[in-house]
Amino acid sequence: MRAFNALLLLIAILPGLLTLVQGTLSPDSQKPKGKNKEANVLRGPQDNDVFTLGLVSPEPLGKDILANHRAYFKETGLRRFNGTTLGYVTPWNSHGYDVAKIFAKKFDIISPVWLQVLKQGEDYVMAGVHDIDAGWLTDVRRKGKQAHNQRTVKVFPRFIFDHFTDRDIKLLLSDANERTKVNNVLIKCCKDNGFDGLVLEVWSQLAGRIDDKILHTLVLQMAKELQKQQLRLILVVPPFRKDTGNLFGEKHMDKLYKHIYAFSLMTYDFSSVQRPGANAPLYFVRKAVEMIAPEGCPDMEAKRAKILLGLNMYGNDYTPDGGGPITFSQYLDLVKNVKKHLTYDERDVENFFEIKNENGRHIVFYPTLYSINERIKLAQELGTGISVWELGQGLNYFYDLF
Repeated sequence: MRAFNALLLLIAILPGLLTLVQGTLSPDSQKPKGKNKEANVLRGPQDNDVFTLGLVSPEPLGKDILANHRAYFKETGLRRFNGTTLGYVTPWNSHGYDVAKIFAKKFDIISPVWLQVLKQGEDYVMAGVHDIDAGWLTDVRRKGKQAHNQRTVKVFPRFIFDHFTDRDIKLLLSDANERTKVNNVLIKCCKDNGFDGLVLEVWSQLAGRIDDKILHTLVLQMAKELQKQQLRLILVVPPFRKDTGNLFGEKHMDKLYKHIYAFSLMTYDFSSVQRPGANAPLYFVRKAVEMIAPEGCPDMEAKRAKILLGLNMYGNDYTPDGGGPITFSQYLDLVKNVKKHLTYDERDVENFFEIKNENGRHIVFYPTLYSINERIKLAQELGTGISVWELGQGLNYFYDLF
């Protein structure tokens, strides 16, 4: 760890860290930065899972990751985790569409990141509908069906309010008729496309800027009007952080949990290029849940069952020039340089490695089978569900864990 801390200090004092790179990846940040040369790699369905193969290790070997990451257990309908599981899919990551179909039975909800509500004059319109893939939706639902049709995967597209001015936001928050107009657009989109509900991402943008009561009103009216049409609302909420405080805490949960289908908790992006380190330390993940539904609080089990603990399927590559988020292709190019075991951080319960290649020095944090499994075990212990950001960014054998 001494070398790790020294490099962190070097990163912190060198220039080039003024540009903030968000951990939640955008389309541009997901373009591969190099070709991946893999030899002797297992691919596709296999007779043994990662547990049988002994791959869920606190200190995995780089060569084992390279050899096994494309494989997965052939029984793709086997579920190890019994809580609600949601997986996000983005239109800029085509592999996520395939992952959703292959492992559909492991998910209760698939959330494609397709939709944006725009303001046009006095009206509201739904953008992003060109990304809706009806054939893919049919395939996901068909592959997600369990025996005797008792359960099939539900589809809750995520939407945001896009290009809203301060005036637009103020009008929406202050006028019930405006909110009804928006809700009618949402309901029509759901009905036209056979969606089961929607994922709303607005709390992080507005919490702390406006009065909590106004934000509650926006969310509750939307949830109730959707519910009248047999549609459900999932709310994306931020975790407790020292720098932002408790933007969504126990008091908010108390007011909303009876009306909201689930809460997608963003328990990742803990570190950044300004503050390099683990993606989602386990103690941070635990605290985020306990700040919303503390041990022994009224209806604790019901509240926690609605919390979808966030799992990141991307990592970060920190360099003296800053670095930023990486997905599997960049990660595999880097892990090729690891000749021994990845380092295990007992406090954060994450793996990282340090290398030097032709491009310079790197400290790389990226999920491993062990780190993901420990977070799934934590979700089981706390009685929460799971939300995965995002399908297609991680390695195929990760899904043996779910």
